[in-house]
Amino acid sequence: MEGKKLAKLCAKYADDKKAEEIVILDVTGLSPVTDYFVICTATSAPHLRAVRREIDEQLSKEHGQHARFTDDAFESGWVILDYGDVMVHIFHQEKRDFYSLEDLWGDAPIVK
Repeated sequence: MEGKKLAKLCAKYADDKKAEEIVILDVTGLSPVTDYFVICTATSAPHLRAVRREIDEQLSKEHGQHARFTDDAFESGWVILDYGDVMVHIFHQEKRDFYSLEDLWGDAPIVK
């Protein structure tokens, strides 16, 4: 599946679970690791788990896409799902503010 389409699906599934401040960054040519970041905020630990589970389960069930790597350190307040061309970052608000990926990758265009 094309990276941009996969990123939009990840954002949709995050939105389905009421994730907040969902942003897709096109880091093609800027990052040697991936082409798209999907960044969103969860409001609590259970919400973080629910958003992560929704993205993972829906991509697997509906599209046969499986994460290459998942970082399930829920207690850290930052969970990562790596789909190769797309990396999903689900944050608690304070971690998102601290790491500020949107500022760090400020040269990356935002995908509408």
